[in-house]
Amino acid sequence: MHIVTLNNGVEMPILGFGVFQIPAEETERAVTEALAAGYRMLDTASSYQNEEAVGRAIRSSGFPRADLFVTTKLYVQDAPAEENTKRAFETSLEKLGLDHVDLYLMHQPYGDVYGQWRAMEDLHRAGLSRAIGVSNFYPDRLLDLVINNEITPAVNQIETHPFFQRADYQELMREHGVQIESWGGFAEGRNDLFGNPVLNGIGEQHGKSVAQVVLRWLTQRGVVAIPKSVRADRMAENLDVFDFELTGEQMASIAALDTGSSLFFDHHDPKMVSWLSARRLDG
Repeated sequence: MHIVTLNNGVEMPILGFGVFQIPAEETERAVTEALAAGYRMLDTASSYQNEEAVGRAIRSSGFPRADLFVTTKLYVQDAPAEENTKRAFETSLEKLGLDHVDLYLMHQPYGDVYGQWRAMEDLHRAGLSRAIGVSNFYPDRLLDLVINNEITPAVNQIETHPFFQRADYQELMREHGVQIESWGGFAEGRNDLFGNPVLNGIGEQHGKSVAQVVLRWLTQRGVVAIPKSVRADRMAENLDVFDFELTGEQMASIAALDTGSSLFFDHHDPKMVSWLSARRLDG
């Protein structure tokens, strides 16, 4: 496994296992199989409603806690944001059955972002989260947070895939010490990603699948990736990406696939802002 070092010295695997959209009743099995396949980084969130299942799989795995890197995420909190952020974190920690997490991310750039971030800074200082970061922050929101707060986010988890590559934004984050992490690395198959002739052609040259080509492309760029699968064979396949390297020509041909736009939703769209900001989680 290749490792990235975050801006506070914490080491993070460059490839992990995500559980977004895995139903809670399937999550424990999926995470158990992922750990057996060799994954040591797990990514969940309070909004995924499967933290408890992730925690059960961790406990039953028998792996030392120090061998695992666990991420969860804070959803938008009502006022008072600082108090409710700490309450939400305690709830996540209890569901996971852990005494700390390795990375705590602010899931959406809405609500009292500053109040939420101050609480996250406190959690980090207390050793309850080894690193803190954000998710879905566009450049303006990220720089505003960096400039006006004491702790710079260690990670920004954003939509990143061959059709929305975020290369310029990745460079901006690098300048400020923020590690880019991809969600939706396979674009959920949109734009016929798995049938794309460029990706298939590169895969044939290396004897690899399109999924492996995409993950190698991401990790070769220094992008942390968290592919999801509920099939043990695919989990193993997605880990098997460090025995080949894409050439400069192949990287350039993938770069040409970039549309520069989201395939999912725009965080600047007023309707999406209203929906995400109004959404609340039970408990």
